[in-house]
Amino acid sequence: MGAFPGPLPRVFGHRGAAGVAPENTLASFRRARADGADVFELDVHGTADGEIVVLHDPTLERTTDGAGAVSGLRFAEVAALDAGFHFTPDGGRTHPFRGSGVRVPRLAELVREFPDVPLNIEIKQETPSIVDAVVALLRAARTTVVLAAEQDVIMTAIRRAAPDIATSLAAGEVATFMGALQQGVAPTLPAGAVALQIPPRFWGVELVTRETVAAAHALGAEVHVWTINDTAEMRRLLALGCDGIISDLPADARAVVDAERPRT
Repeated sequence: MGAFPGPLPRVFGHRGAAGVAPENTLASFRRARADGADVFELDVHGTADGEIVVLHDPTLERTTDGAGAVSGLRFAEVAALDAGFHFTPDGGRTHPFRGSGVRVPRLAELVREFPDVPLNIEIKQETPSIVDAVVALLRAARTTVVLAAEQDVIMTAIRRAAPDIATSLAAGEVATFMGALQQGVAPTLPAGAVALQIPPRFWGVELVTRETVAAAHALGAEVHVWTINDTAEMRRLLALGCDGIISDLPADARAVVDAERPRT
């Protein structure tokens, strides 16, 4: 059984379609859906009054016209900000979404608008924990989801709160997996882990190899690679047997994937 329903390989819209619309906004996810994404990849934080919002950074400066930690503001304050303020497709010459009403959305809004789109959600916030709130929301919505976390402590909390929800591997778990391969030892996966989600390389070390893919597949896990925006690189990764391309440009990834021989 795969990480998500549907045929392989999969196209993941990274933060929606972050290369062509303001990341992690409804405008971006709408574009990703139109461009053929099979799965939405996104990040979540919590506001001071307990709302779960779709946002990558713990602070607001990079993607909005606001400032400060999102966890220190109430949702009404966050919702008043312009989430299209900084987006530019041409190196800063134009800002086509500025002042157009693009906002930081709640996770509940995304789930409500796209009830049938599987989600790959990275929980970014450690303190205060938002794991229980995210899990409760997803269970109520019956959303198809894989939960991710870079930090091992957050992943531990996820698996403790929701052993029935599929996960990918946290950073420390990826290191353990790769270390086992390097030592010639058969790697293992934590209970509930269904995907290895990694970049092609890290600090000059190739992570995505035929050996890595074969080892993940032998354990029943998929390999999803981020963040791939070059079509030649997409084709190279698919030739290695990767199961998912996580891209800011899901239209390009869709075209590459559709040109490949279908795999099941």
